[in-house]
Amino acid sequence: MPELNSLLGNVDEFVTRLASGLKQAGLPVTLGEMDHICYRAASKSEYLEKRDSLARFGLTLVEGMIGGRPIITFSLYAPLPSPFGPIRCIELAAPKSGRAHFTGLEHGEIVVPSVAQLLDDYPNVPFNSKGLNAAPPEISLSLAPYQVKFHEQSLAKTIADELANDLVEWVPKDYFDSL
Repeated sequence: MPELNSLLGNVDEFVTRLASGLKQAGLPVTLGEMDHICYRAASKSEYLEKRDSLARFGLTLVEGMIGGRPIITFSLYAPLPSPFGPIRCIELAAPKSGRAHFTGLEHGEIVVPSVAQLLDDYPNVPFNSKGLNAAPPEISLSLAPYQVKFHEQSLAKTIADELANDLVEWVPKDYFDSL
């Protein structure tokens, strides 16, 4: 993992901080598997550099437009060890145009049996539930400067469903021409 750490930052420290943040919020790290972590690039050029470098570590599942910018997901050849179990995917997000955001490892996502049940079981945890009615439903917990998101379906399964149902919005061929 040293090569991956030099590319993304200290992945072990990142997932350890997420685990500590969950514990401080009163949540166990055994809620479910953390299926992926996300790195947010600062620029289009950084996105392209990271995308090319990450290709050595995993198979591209999809690169599509989400929220007006490209996001690519890699299924790792060697899952990353973590307090949440093996992390099987890495998501790389390009920056949203005209919007400042955290750069670097930004969030991890945990697959749980039921997002609604998680809310019921932990009513005192300050979850953000604005994505509860999304498909698939999502809630998140801010652990500034990071966050943990909770889903009922893995990212790899969501991607497979989107590909099978032709729901992917592909990155326009000229998207990166203005570098």
